[in-house]
Amino acid sequence: MVQATQLKRGMCIKHENDLYRVVEAQHKTPGNLRGLVQAKIRNLKNGAISEHRFRSVDMVERAILDETEMEFLYQDGDMYHFMNNETFEQIGLSSEVLGDAVPYLISNIKLKIEMYEGRPVGIELPQTVDMKVVETEPSIKGGSVSNVGKPAKMETGLIVQVPAFISEGERIRIDTESGAYVERVK
Repeated sequence: MVQATQLKRGMCIKHENDLYRVVEAQHKTPGNLRGLVQAKIRNLKNGAISEHRFRSVDMVERAILDETEMEFLYQDGDMYHFMNNETFEQIGLSSEVLGDAVPYLISNIKLKIEMYEGRPVGIELPQTVDMKVVETEPSIKGGSVSNVGKPAKMETGLIVQVPAFISEGERIRIDTESGAYVERVK
């Protein structure tokens, strides 16, 4: 059990006999009223997002998840297929279960699949991923002098703001939590 004020984005909780992932949590203290936590939570069974207000003194049951390292293989329509490198067992997860992680899935990326009672409920991405720029404006010579950015389309369709000196075909490192450019990769 954790106090509602300690809810963080990405945390899994049990609420009203269902499993939820915290999408967003804000601690509010309106005027002279008691503090509260406004949380946006996603039901892991049906993918529905709802909002719930927890009092700051409420206790929330944190779900204990097992993590299994797997490798992303391929996408087939709405399903994304992963393989356990030790047992070679394969599982498929829908884009609803994966949520915001979909644009960061590149072939052969190793990540952790979160399981609850033997059922996959989500994934934990690595801190950064390296992707190829497939479409952007031409690079500007001397573009490293200013910090002006330009949009770049990655191999998965993800749009990232990159510095002016980045050109098509280059590989860059992207922070999976913020979706921001980190550095150029050789």
